[in-house]
Amino acid sequence: PYHLFSRIGSGGMGVVYLAEDPAGHRVALKLVRPELADDPAFRSRFRREVQAGQRVGGICTAKYLDADLDSDHPYLVTEYVEGGNLADYVNTNGPLIGDQLVGLAVGLAEAVVAMHASGVTHRDLKPTNVLMAASGPKVVDFGISHAADGTTVTQTGVVVGSPSWMAPEQAQGR
Repeated sequence: PYHLFSRIGSGGMGVVYLAEDPAGHRVALKLVRPELADDPAFRSRFRREVQAGQRVGGICTAKYLDADLDSDHPYLVTEYVEGGNLADYVNTNGPLIGDQLVGLAVGLAEAVVAMHASGVTHRDLKPTNVLMAASGPKVVDFGISHAADGTTVTQTGVVVGSPSWMAPEQAQGR
């Protein structure tokens, strides 16, 4: 039921498009890569991402709005956040300073508190997963998040995340 406008990003899981919902609102639609859609283990991880994202509240996380987890072409729809990611912003404009840096820190703290209050640990919080909206930062992509309720599809001791952005205990598999 979504109209796709343009590609706005891609990753290991799929391609993200700027889209419009049936009510005419702009949304971000992540379409799963076809080669992954037939993999039951991937589908389990994708279902877990959606369930984790739907639980998270707060004003500094992108809202999960809709998903079709069972179709031949599974997808996830989230709030569309206008603005590039933190990595691109810093590469273009240089380091954040002063009130801008404080605003980023406060926004990221709010997002982490909201995630943890929902029982979710992000596990891949990095500059490309922080979008720079006019209202402040928005954390996105719960693709490898971990639910505190113990449901997991990764094994104990397996390192998950982006090595350059991991906490030491995460890099050590703890």
